[in-house]
Amino acid sequence: MRTYQNLSEIADNEGKLKKFVFDVIEEHKGSAAYKIASIAEKYYAKKNVTIMAFQKMLYNMHGQQVPDMWSANYKLRTHFFRRFVTQQVQYVLSNGVTFQEKDTKDKLGKTFDTRLQFAAKKAMIDKVSFLFWNLDHVEVFCFADTPTDPGFAPLFDEDTGALRAGVRYWHPADKVTRATLYEENGYTEYVKKEDKISIVAEKRSYKKTTISSKADGVSGERNENYSAFPIVPLYANDLHESELEGYRESIDCYDYIKSGMANDIDDTSGFYWVLKNSGGMDDVDLAKFRERMHTVKVATMEDDNASAEAHTLDVPTEAREKMLALLKTDLYSDFQIVNVEALSATAKTATEIRAAYQPMDDKCGDFEYFLIDAIQNVLALAGIDDEPSFKWNRIANQTEETNMVMTASPVLGDELTLKKLPFLTPEEVEDRLRDMGNQTMNRFTEPQEPPQGANGEGDE
Repeated sequence: MRTYQNLSEIADNEGKLKKFVFDVIEEHKGSAAYKIASIAEKYYAKKNVTIMAFQKMLYNMHGQQVPDMWSANYKLRTHFFRRFVTQQVQYVLSNGVTFQEKDTKDKLGKTFDTRLQFAAKKAMIDKVSFLFWNLDHVEVFCFADTPTDPGFAPLFDEDTGALRAGVRYWHPADKVTRATLYEENGYTEYVKKEDKISIVAEKRSYKKTTISSKADGVSGERNENYSAFPIVPLYANDLHESELEGYRESIDCYDYIKSGMANDIDDTSGFYWVLKNSGGMDDVDLAKFRERMHTVKVATMEDDNASAEAHTLDVPTEAREKMLALLKTDLYSDFQIVNVEALSATAKTATEIRAAYQPMDDKCGDFEYFLIDAIQNVLALAGIDDEPSFKWNRIANQTEETNMVMTASPVLGDELTLKKLPFLTPEEVEDRLRDMGNQTMNRFTEPQEPPQGANGEGDE
């Protein structure tokens, strides 16, 4: 894979640089990591590629393999991967990010929470996503391109492993590729049509400030760059791999068994056929006979001694149902995601709910460190000194937890009590604290009526 050092060697050669940009894209799209990310994108989009490509086959009497066009071939797709990714991201980020300073969110832009959610999902699907600090807001670059999102080919430093450059690319039309090379000292835009590469926009700085005054109007502009490369990677885990890794096989097995059970029910329709004196029929002929009986319900026998007998059949489902249940349990367990169906079966105490969520807390806690690291890097680029925190979206026995918090409220104080209540969001806590502060101030600022005497008149 090409690195930042390869870019540095040809930075001053425009001809080589143009070719280098599109070579990086081709190398990126040919890498194993990209191919895995592309497959994961399809699973997240509910297009499980293994079951969709599955084709039932038959062997005729000559040993030739032919497609089975006569029996049912259901391709049932389960949405485990999409559900797991959504559940983990929403568990950590559904309430957004909380900062110590109230104006930090305003400085990061109104879309910061939604962009961070999108980046977290893409990181879990592709293995990594990228946060681009664009002057006053965050944009998200995806590792693998999709029909709706451009891709980003990173260039890492050979010595430190830090991200120091990258190429964002997309395909606006057939045989047309647009690309933007991001470097520490600015970005350059390119286009490739057929085999011709040209520069759309020369290198520009990341920050452009217009200098003007009422007397002179616009007098000039100042171009600046950031103190560091303004694109920050967000990884899904410490292995730096897609969350689909290790689970795809189980998802494929679940889809295969479920589809196979549906095929058997459709094909047999509760019975099977025994053909006598029909030894000259190969597998394809038998499949055609079965299809004819399935559609028109009538078949002719050319040999006078040949006959067909129907027998009732109970499709075996018990072993398959047990296997499906085992696979589902293993998927939830291995992905460390709570199966809410198990929690909703009976009323659970707060302790039981907390114990059920422990594996998910461990995994999401690990992911939270990667979020914090990425956010801190963005804050440094924006010149903001603050600390992010998160309130997880956990199912709770709210009555039991509320009673426990209110019992301890004399020790906790008003602010901590509000923060501990399970049904309040961080924004609602801030609003309530503000209202409580206003009520306290009103008691000191509003004029008080004098106490009334026994006759309804004020005492002297």
